[in-house]
Amino acid sequence: MKHLPKHLRPRWRYLAVDIETWPDADLDRGTFQRHLWYAAQNLVGDAGSAEVDLSVLSFSLADGRGEALIRVRRGEVDRSRAILASLSTVDGHEVGLRVRGVSGTVRACEERYMGRAVKGKNQRHVVFRADERPAVIGADRVDVQTEDGYTGATTLDLQ
Repeated sequence: MKHLPKHLRPRWRYLAVDIETWPDADLDRGTFQRHLWYAAQNLVGDAGSAEVDLSVLSFSLADGRGEALIRVRRGEVDRSRAILASLSTVDGHEVGLRVRGVSGTVRACEERYMGRAVKGKNQRHVVFRADERPAVIGADRVDVQTEDGYTGATTLDLQ
């Protein structure tokens, strides 16, 4: 089976959602997904629920606080926010949901709104073996670009 051409593929938006509930609540991704679908059917009907096409991509909850990454169709963000606002209980536990932000890619959503950005790397020029060279500096290492590729170094090796 061939893939659809890019211009015919569905476009998505990704919502970063804060979850707040009582500390003794034990919810999982499947339960949250099911209740989200039921809330969509109750609010916008079967046809509207299919148009919004809510899908929980990631879910974590511990000690009453958590987060979820939810995928919706582009152009249906407002209806999906309304659906999330209408969801007050999940599996008998009261929940509070708040949308942190909306993004066009999973990676951007995780980095901007969920605090999962790549940390501790930057690129700059350093002096190594008496020459100035480009390097990638991490929290615990320095990779200096040489003629043969990269050389691992420490901050003590740099001048």
